Formats: sequence, structure tokens, C-alpha cells
Amino acid sequence: MRSPVSPALLAGALLFAASAAGAAEPTPDATVRKAYEITRKTLDGGGEPPWRPPHRDALMSKGLAELFARDDLYQDESGEMGHIGADPFIQRQDGEVKNLKLAVTRAPAAGKAQVTARFVSFGKPVSVVFSLVDEAGWRIDDIGTGKDSIRRDLSQPYDCGSFMHKPCKR
Repeated sequence: MRSPVSPALLAGALLFAASAAGAAEPTPDATVRKAYEITRKTLDGGGEPPWRPPHRDALMSKGLAELFARDDLYQDESGEMGHIGADPFIQRQDGEVKNLKLAVTRAPAAGKAQVTARFVSFGKPVSVVFSLVDEAGWRIDDIGTGKDSIRRDLSQPYDCGSFMHKPCKR
């Protein structure tokens, strides 16, 4: 005879399994908040930034994660700087994140949303816009807009690389 499983135990097990699998966050602003938690740790000298493994696949849409991975591959193969010249989360090479405020600036609709992060870095106000998509949870699909879009920058061609079918000369 089986003993019944308590609903609380079952819910706890499901929550643990989802977090262990690196599940995306349930709300757009929660995803961006998680990315800034990682950014703060990185700025304090602890670990990889949100666009690098192990965080990239949990926080970024599949398409944006592939673009960041391609940029990393170019850097590895060429020894040169890729298309990312600054930390896209702080819009600078060096900075800090103080007084972080997040606002959902385009409510979730049709699997898309927008979140704006506002904070202070070295005494100056910074505002960063995030486009998110629902891919089994909310994931970052772009950082910035228009000519300041990280997706736009990462989509530019490279001089060489295995994915360009032109080896890099190191």
C-alpha cells in the first residue's frame, strides 16, 4: 500500500527540480533582477557575467545566447575583442549598480515584454532597456534598443572564424 504524497512535499520537489534545471524566471522583471544579482557579484570579482556560461542559457533567449556564444568563439579563435566593448548590463566597462529599480515598461503580451532597469553607477544615473520573450519562462532577448541594441551589435559579421568559414590567423 502506498502512502499518500503530501501536496507540500510534491510542490517542494517540483520547485527544486525547476531551479536545479536552470529554469527561467516566471516574470520578466524577475529575470532581469536575477541578471543584476549576477552582475553585482561579477563587479565584486566573483564569477562570470550573465552573458557567459553558466548563466547565459538560463537568462538569455536561445537566439541571443547563440549570438553571445558566437562572439565568445570569435574571441577564442582570433584573440581579438568581439562585438562587446562594454558590459551591456551597466553600459560601461567598469561600474557599479546602486539603488536598482526595475519597471515593466511594456506589459507581457503575445510572449513579449519590456523591462527598464534604472540605477546609479559612480554617481551617474543609468537606464537600460531589456526586451524579453517567453521561452518556457521569461528570457532576455535584447539589451538596449535601436543603434544601442546588443542583438544588433552581435549580429554584425566578423572578419574571420570557423562560423565565417574563414580561419583566423593568430
